[in-house]
Amino acid sequence: MIYYGEIMPNHEFGIMPTSPKAYEFFETYEPEKYNCISINDDYIELIMAAINKIDCYWHTLQRPGKGLAYYGVTLIPPQSMADFVDILECKKQEYYPLISLVKKAQEGGNFIIHFGI
Repeated sequence: MIYYGEIMPNHEFGIMPTSPKAYEFFETYEPEKYNCISINDDYIELIMAAINKIDCYWHTLQRPGKGLAYYGVTLIPPQSMADFVDILECKKQEYYPLISLVKKAQEGGNFIIHFGI
């Protein structure tokens, strides 16, 4: 998509095959490593207030926080998946790929990794 002559910013979400280790730090943009899906920033902004209530980690398990690290890397733990699904399910069809990904992570007890814009 083109937005005022520039590429529109996207958020990338993928399932982590193994849980992050206690002191592992995620700072490298690697969406291909996690088979990430892209969600346009406009759709993330619509649900940001609700997402900001979800327990997450920013870059490492040593930095607990709420919501997405908008410009960084977020680790969304399995215990937050039900709340994440609740936020997404009442939304538009543009969220369906993300809903599917979150449910798959939830079923497998996996973390989701998020790469911000």
